[in-house]
Amino acid sequence: MAAKLKKGDKVVVLAGKDKGKEGTISSVDPKAGKAVVEGVNIAIRHTRQSQTSQGGRIPQAMPIQLSNLALLDANGKPTRVGFRMEGDKKVRFAKTTGDVIDA
Repeated sequence: MAAKLKKGDKVVVLAGKDKGKEGTISSVDPKAGKAVVEGVNIAIRHTRQSQTSQGGRIPQAMPIQLSNLALLDANGKPTRVGFRMEGDKKVRFAKTTGDVIDA
């Protein structure tokens, strides 16, 4: 199945403790149906010090279900994503405005 949400998309959280927060997708795991969004679903991870990094309690963004995310359209409103053919190319479009997302 084609990916409705991809890395780099601006999204808003629809449900959970971070409801209403906005961020950019930094990675997607389609098999698990989850995505990591910057600044959303933060957990404190205790890490040991190494030569390259300082140890301690480090905040880290954890994966969130794709069903709890909605893409932000050009107006900054949450929208669902659809697919359509433009010529011989399959493109994503915002259901609220009908605008093509990735040109």
